[in-house]
Amino acid sequence: MNERTLVLDVEDMTVTYRTEKGPLDTVRNVNLKIYAGEIYGLVGESGSGKTTLAHAVVRYLPANGFLRSGKICLSGTDLMSLSKMEMREIWGSRISMVHQDPSSSINPAIQIGEQIAEVARIHLGFSRKEARVRAVEMLNKVHMPDPEAVAKRYAHQLSGGMLQRVLIATALTTNPELLIMDEPTTALDVTTEAVILDLIKDLMEEYNTAVLYITHNLGVVARISNQVGVLYAGEIMEEGSITQVFKNNLHPYTRGLLGCVPRVDTNKRDISLKAIPGYIPRPDNLPRGCIFAPRCDLVEEACTVERPPLVEAEEGHLTACRRFEELKKIGNVVADTRAGGSKDDKLGDLVLEARNIKKYFTAAAGLSALWQRGRSVIKAVDDISIRMRRSFTMGIVGESGCGKTTLARCLIGLEEATSGEIELEGELLPYSVAKRPPEILKKMQMVFQNPDASLNPQHPAGSSVARPLILLRNLSRKEVGDKVKELFQAVNLPEEFIERLPHELSGGEKQRVAIARAFAADPALMICDEPISSLDVSVQASLMNLLVDLQESRGASYLFISHDLAAVRHLSDWIAVVYLGRLWEIGSAEDVFVPPYHPYTEALLSAIPIPDPDVKQETIRLRGSVPSAMDIPSGCRFHTRCPRKIGAICEQQEPPWQQRGNYHQIRCHIPIEELLEIQGEGLLKKSAGGGVIS
Repeated sequence: MNERTLVLDVEDMTVTYRTEKGPLDTVRNVNLKIYAGEIYGLVGESGSGKTTLAHAVVRYLPANGFLRSGKICLSGTDLMSLSKMEMREIWGSRISMVHQDPSSSINPAIQIGEQIAEVARIHLGFSRKEARVRAVEMLNKVHMPDPEAVAKRYAHQLSGGMLQRVLIATALTTNPELLIMDEPTTALDVTTEAVILDLIKDLMEEYNTAVLYITHNLGVVARISNQVGVLYAGEIMEEGSITQVFKNNLHPYTRGLLGCVPRVDTNKRDISLKAIPGYIPRPDNLPRGCIFAPRCDLVEEACTVERPPLVEAEEGHLTACRRFEELKKIGNVVADTRAGGSKDDKLGDLVLEARNIKKYFTAAAGLSALWQRGRSVIKAVDDISIRMRRSFTMGIVGESGCGKTTLARCLIGLEEATSGEIELEGELLPYSVAKRPPEILKKMQMVFQNPDASLNPQHPAGSSVARPLILLRNLSRKEVGDKVKELFQAVNLPEEFIERLPHELSGGEKQRVAIARAFAADPALMICDEPISSLDVSVQASLMNLLVDLQESRGASYLFISHDLAAVRHLSDWIAVVYLGRLWEIGSAEDVFVPPYHPYTEALLSAIPIPDPDVKQETIRLRGSVPSAMDIPSGCRFHTRCPRKIGAICEQQEPPWQQRGNYHQIRCHIPIEELLEIQGEGLLKKSAGGGVIS
């Protein structure tokens, strides 16, 4: 299709908010063109103005927000000239939106099918019967299993991935010209995200819809977008095709974002992630010249004097950097090589040994709960054994609901294991944290996904860090004060942050305080449960570098739990793959990321969004959701979703452990040699003769 149809045309748009300090321009002079059947990826850190821009495009700003200047056209219709009532006719019919959290967009008290049908009745004028048929048809379009049954369910009866499909089905019911998707896969695990991204791409081609896709995940943008715009502090820094922006980027901010992303072909010994220093400036405190200058490693005096315009460096490739010609010569440098990064083969002392850990919950079945009878067993963790040595990182990966967090909580003592043994530095531990003595408590600490779970909102950050020093290390008041300052310095926080309350800190700063708090007890083992998943890519990079540096300086071991396989690959020495409460593959990070893989690991690796358009990934997608831990399949518990299933043996018999090399183990019925043959060179390959990277 040579003739492109322009759907969204935004010219010189400036968004202003009325505040106590006066009017503030939060998005400035933005130009945007999105064509039918194309996906425009908009990337940038939190606070860069992505969501504000999206809401301004559809004229859905809060009461104190308004468009100070500019023009917005939807297929020739001037949206700026329409009244609020006229815009209501546009919303839902010609423009639809899919938000990050589907639960906030779906009414929990109304059946799923009725919510989709309502859109068809209001915007398409369908009868009730026609609307019900349309609802089931749309659920079928988004590959919802058993759409007729799902249409009769409520939101709480569906998984996160299914809810996101419902939102997409609802958004496409009227076949809109423009679809805005604001971080639609951020809260999903990697396999569900991959399925949703495939679905989005296929549906956009079928419906010929123009899409504005907002995210901070550069891998997602590289996978599905045609064009990409890089937004910083309310202004476009760079814009172009995926290849132009990812392979020949011409702005230091774009390079900074790409440098923050861990790669699956390197680890912490090879490179240090190139985190962007500092923070996005506030709209009321913008620098005089280039707004990125205070954080730019290529800044010179001229950059601080005059704001550089957005210019066309080559056909279709725009940049707001005055030094773009020099950037062309420098080439893409997105990470710092670590000096002396060779692997130390000397094994440290054994820190943790967990043997045959099981954690079973009981759940009342149906109405019998009223009489506390008919209880079913939930096998959340079912016979897992791991060992960890000093200065060692064990990565635990798997989908949501596979038992990763339950295992961590059993090890730390927040959940009492049903059976098994936990040894820390050779000492057998009681199951409950309440029964563990202080000398054991200080050796094991935990960093949670949400730092607010670790910090008292009514006490300064320094008090939270001081508490374990007082309770577990019996230091004097002066020693505590000195140690708190030392810990804040270790996690790269200014000393004045000691007196700040948690609400005065950003998400990344709060997580640094939580890490400082965990290290206050000088632990031998630190359990990190999704500590970076809710943070910006730049903040993630700085925290991963921090964890590496603290491990090198303090010798702690990490149990690192995440569904971000690239982050796990970067940080981990060893990786364990968990599914339905069991281990299915375990070995060094290098071994787990090259064939042979367990078929489940293979699917996880295939789903990683790689921020490189030249990488061609094998497409292996898992059907359905993780089965209930109350009703575990017979035989190999992965057989119901396994793309490599070989027959009845998988359904009837538990698979054996097989070993490749000294330590790499896979639990599967398919012989190692056959797995190696069918999996070939690997899942991730460079196109155009670029060589295999994994």
